[in-house]
Amino acid sequence: QVQLVESGGGLVQPGGSLRLSCAASGEDFSSKAMGWYHEVTGKERELVAAITSGGSTLYADSVKGRFTISRDNDKKTVSLQMNSLKPEDTAVYYCIRYSTSYVRRSMIESWGQGTQVTVSS
Repeated sequence: QVQLVESGGGLVQPGGSLRLSCAASGEDFSSKAMGWYHEVTGKERELVAAITSGGSTLYADSVKGRFTISRDNDKKTVSLQMNSLKPEDTAVYYCIRYSTSYVRRSMIESWGQGTQVTVSS
């Protein structure tokens, strides 16, 4: 069974930066796509960024140019570097693993427990 454990959330001022990390257990990490979703209170969870097994990335329009997703297959980790944070980035951020090498919502097989990111002055 795959377990995903996020870390790195917290409170940051607008314009600041945070780096989220996700440590994955289980086999076949390098062959699976990984990603990050966020959930704003009262809204559905939305994809923030994802990375395929080959390293191709995709981002929500709202975070393009500010967030960067990366993966380290040796350490079985996926990270999300968040820069120029805005109050509207405030949400619970979830690490996810896909059952496939590519990104497709219907192929999400695991979710982390979530980590809170709050952007406020």
